[in-house]
Amino acid sequence: MFRFVAKRFLEMIPVLFIIATMTFFMAKLAPGGPFSSDKKIPAEIQNQLEAHYGLDKPLFIQYLDYLAHLVKGDLGPSFKYEGRSVNELIGAAFPVSLQLGCYALAIALLIGLTAGIIASSRPNSLTDYAPMSLAMVGICIPTFVMGPLLLLIFGIGLNMFNVSGWDTLRDKVLPSVTLGLYYAAYVARLTRGGMLEILNQDFIRTARAKGASSKRVLFKHALKGGLLPVISYLGPAAAGLITGSFVIETIFDIPGLGRFFITSFFNRDYTLVLGATLFYALFVLLFNLFVDVLQVLMNPKLRFE
Repeated sequence: MFRFVAKRFLEMIPVLFIIATMTFFMAKLAPGGPFSSDKKIPAEIQNQLEAHYGLDKPLFIQYLDYLAHLVKGDLGPSFKYEGRSVNELIGAAFPVSLQLGCYALAIALLIGLTAGIIASSRPNSLTDYAPMSLAMVGICIPTFVMGPLLLLIFGIGLNMFNVSGWDTLRDKVLPSVTLGLYYAAYVARLTRGGMLEILNQDFIRTARAKGASSKRVLFKHALKGGLLPVISYLGPAAAGLITGSFVIETIFDIPGLGRFFITSFFNRDYTLVLGATLFYALFVLLFNLFVDVLQVLMNPKLRFE
């Protein structure tokens, strides 16, 4: 396992290098600049600002300077948040986005696994059709539609939860549920499919022939193998939960990293765009590695190769 993990870490280096290179030149080639605004500033002041941040250098020299700082772990200063570095902004905002993603993932697994297991226990019956129909509805409704609906009903209409902020439990319920329900639908369908495949295996028939109860067959023999499709899905789901939080953080006014990520594009804050992109890419790569290790530990047919 150590060799497998070490190899994957080495593979991350060229991937992050490619992402950094592509993001750098795409951001630089976009029209406008960090000091372009509706209010025109004098050319002398703009030249001084560009010289201070090194933007007056040739593009390739800027690229080499950025890579030199990146190797040291320095993501550079923010062009729009004066006096603050990108490292500070990410360090302050990402815990909020991570907390939102963890809450949403917990809701997705709790609802999705429960619905999928119930549906697989009695296939082609009402207990199968009802949760799977709801799961299909959840898949068809995106978060930017579900969020305002829940906000209007439970936030404004019934006044059960707060509609913005991230301080109290009332603030966190609606955004977490909004993000979690969308992925709960996928988890439910994957759980049902995986469980049905395992329940049709010969060793399950043997367990039933030996007199094992339906509950024991379901949870003792079938659950571990039936959850493998869900484990495989956790990698892309984590990426979706983190990137999906951009929309949720905007709708519910949550002070997470998604807000900085979106506004950095409009502000042409190059260093913040690059820093947030690389940080999210590294997070997704690490989570995918965790999922791959977990898959091997749960599936005896796989090896660390």
